[in-house]
Parts: sequence; structure tokens; C-alpha cells
Amino acid sequence: MEPLRQRIERQVFRVNGLSLNEFDLTQPPGDAGLFGPESVVWRVHGDFPSMLCGGISALLLQMLHPAALAGVWDHSNFRADMLGRLRRTSQFIAVTTFGNQADANTLIERVKNIHLRVSGVDNYQQPYAASDPALLTWVHVAETSSFLAAHLRYRNPQLSLREQDDYYAEAARIAQALGAESLPTSVAETQRYLEQMRPALRFDARTAEVTRLLWQAPAPHWMAYPVMRAMLYGGTGLLPLWAQQMSGAELPRWRQQFTQSQIHLVARLLRWSVRRGAWHRARARMGYPP
Repeated sequence: MEPLRQRIERQVFRVNGLSLNEFDLTQPPGDAGLFGPESVVWRVHGDFPSMLCGGISALLLQMLHPAALAGVWDHSNFRADMLGRLRRTSQFIAVTTFGNQADANTLIERVKNIHLRVSGVDNYQQPYAASDPALLTWVHVAETSSFLAAHLRYRNPQLSLREQDDYYAEAARIAQALGAESLPTSVAETQRYLEQMRPALRFDARTAEVTRLLWQAPAPHWMAYPVMRAMLYGGTGLLPLWAQQMSGAELPRWRQQFTQSQIHLVARLLRWSVRRGAWHRARARMGYPP
């Protein structure tokens, strides 16, 4: 019988970007990629449980922007394949964070070319283009602020303010390579940016539909269903309070506390189980012991 640890790891790989088997994060030896093992980005993005919660929160926050939502709504099949969409996003984060330099740049150029074909009119009759620097900045900030919030809550609440600033400054390099401009590169700048963006955000029928589909996405295995539910609550609880209220999803205190307890338990299990994640493979490429 397959050991429990390996069974859990196999189920994890079914829902993340490594399951696409397109890039080898273990090669070539010694290639530090875009960031390297001493970066704060490696630390924040290297913890799968907190990144899963952060990814859910990022999606919910990004979709409050009508133009960001329109690009996905009009130009993807997320309604039929939500997990596929999440896998592709996971692949981009894993390869640009932990892949070798050539693969990271290849994927960045691929996404830039896709963005050039994504344009239209949003639900409020405003034109949009995925290559718009301002829209790229929104998507990036919603993502990185969610990842960092998850790391602070579920992995390392002692991460210093300087390290948090370093994380934003490091991660901004990916967004700049995609074409984003005027990126916040510190905690204070990120908080100001999010406040400035609030008047442009909406929770409407489209946003409600994305939220519903996310909650109804099928689990890869029946045993994963309660884990997915906990992660969905965890991701919702990471949203800024104003975003929870805008979405009608403000979690009561008891739910927040219960969810945090659940996720801390799940996270310990996942960290014990996953031995061949993106972080592990990149460390092996750099010659670090398992």
C-alpha cells in the first residue's frame, strides 16, 4: 500500500502547477533563477499551505476589479475548468520564483504574448487590455499582498517589516518584466495603493459567480474536500476587512478562529507530506541537502 505521506503529496500535485510537467525545476545545477535561495520571495512562496490560502485570497481580491475580471471572463474557460486555471497560475508563480533563469523568462514572455490578445469591454462598458500597465499593477499587488498576508498569518508572523519591504521590492521585478508600472515596493506603499484603488472596485453578479464557482470547484479526492473548505475560508479571511464587507463575506470572529486552527493543523500535515515541491526542487538544483 502506498504510504500516507506519498498519497497526500500525490493529491497535492494534482491541483498545483507542477502537475503540468512542463518545466524541470531541478535543472540546471547551480542556476539561481531570478531570485535565489537567500531571497525573501523564496521564503514566502516556498510554503505551500500558506500560498494556497494566499492564492485564493488573491483571486477573490483581483476579481473585484471589473477590468481584471472581464479579461478572465471573456478570454478563458475558467467556468468549465476552475482547477485548470488555478494550476496555470500556480505554474507561473512556481517557475518565475523557483525555476532557472531561462525557463522563468520563457514563461514571462509567453504570458506577455497572451496578454496582447486579451482586450475588450468590461461589465461597465469600459475598455480594457490585459497588457495595460495599470491593470498589471493591480493584479500583481492583489497577489503579493495576499501571499504576504497568508505567510504572516499561517507561517511566520515574526517576519520583520524590513523583510516584508524586501519581499515587495523583490517580487516587483516579475511585474515589471510583464509590463507593470509605478509598483509599490514596501508595506506602506502597498497599503496606500490598495486604499487608492478602492473606489474602482465592484462586487457584482460576475464577481458573485466567480466566487460561487470557486467554492463549488471539485476536490481532487473526497478526503481533500474538508481541506479545500478550510482553505477557502482561510483565503476569504485574509481579505482586507473592507473587501470582505464589499463581498458580503465578512467572517465572524468564531469562524476566523476556527479556520485558523484548522489551517494550522492542515499546514503541519502538508509540510510533513510534501517533499518534492517547487521549493524543494529548486534547493536541490542549488546543491542544498533535502
